[in-house]
Amino acid sequence: MTILVNALPETIDQPCRVSDLLRKINLTYKQGIAVALNNEVIPRKDWELQELKENDKITIIKATQGG
Repeated sequence: MTILVNALPETIDQPCRVSDLLRKINLTYKQGIAVALNNEVIPRKDWELQELKENDKITIIKATQGG
């Protein structure tokens, strides 16, 4: 199935959870990231539970340091 990750198409196997997607793109439980599914922030504790569906839109935000 295809989803959008930061506006780019990504093909994933089904079933797939948020945590599976993060592992696939090498962002497994890194500090300083937030994940939104269809414009709704998903708490880190729910990443293992939240299943993705065809055409879902995932936004991954990485915190950066600097000033």
